[in-house]
Amino acid sequence: MTAIGPVMLIGAGKMGMALAQGWLKAGLAPSNLVLVDPKPSEATLALAEDYGLTLNAEAVGMHPNVLVIAVKPQVVDPVLEALRPVVGPQTIVLSIAAGIGIAQLAQGLGTDRIVRTMPNTPAQVGKGMTGAVAGPGVDDANRRTADQLLTAVGKVAWFESEGDLDALTAVSGSGPAYVFHFVEALAEAGRRQGLTDAIAMELARQTVVGAAALMEADRASARTLRENVTSPNGTTAAALAVLMAEPGLTDLLERAVAAARQRSEELGRG
Repeated sequence: MTAIGPVMLIGAGKMGMALAQGWLKAGLAPSNLVLVDPKPSEATLALAEDYGLTLNAEAVGMHPNVLVIAVKPQVVDPVLEALRPVVGPQTIVLSIAAGIGIAQLAQGLGTDRIVRTMPNTPAQVGKGMTGAVAGPGVDDANRRTADQLLTAVGKVAWFESEGDLDALTAVSGSGPAYVFHFVEALAEAGRRQGLTDAIAMELARQTVVGAAALMEADRASARTLRENVTSPNGTTAAALAVLMAEPGLTDLLERAVAAARQRSEELGRG
């Protein structure tokens, strides 16, 4: 990470901060990271102070090697217009604005050296999953730079079609929220079985943390892992008979992912 920079991050919100923290932990020099946010949160201010980062209200004073756009898609057009003077002849643009296509980004910024990406918040702890599509102006060196930044915060899947990013957004981009809600639901089920609030949440939370760690350590399929903990006619089998009934969890998630993809496509159409 030491050879990358300067990196200018536009939008120091939750996802922007997840990326910034991941890069810093991976070895990006604080002097090579500039944060731009007109209304920084307390967390952003604390991160900037802890690492001695430059924090500006607007993008001025430099042509970065990497420009990372991490703003909400609803405000992206005026942001692109303001950033156009910042894009230099060597600048690579990484965008994580959901639903905003490469063509729109290129038109607004005046460059086609664009990598459109969709990371997720586990990037903050180095466990992210990011999808990426390279624009027509991205060469091999640009792609390696983008890949180095993205793999610093987790795994990366490169796609040829931007349409695949809408599906990825619906699965892994929004997916952590689905898991967190599952923990909430599992804890609530525990409370209804007589457990205290604190114990129910601790059990639900650690069960998901442990299951995820086991899945990472054991490369067997999710189906195999499920079968390994399901004794015939046992308690797990009884619960799965409910979850896997029709309509069950699979149907519910299919509808949820489809709704998320539709919204991603709508955002892209403005």
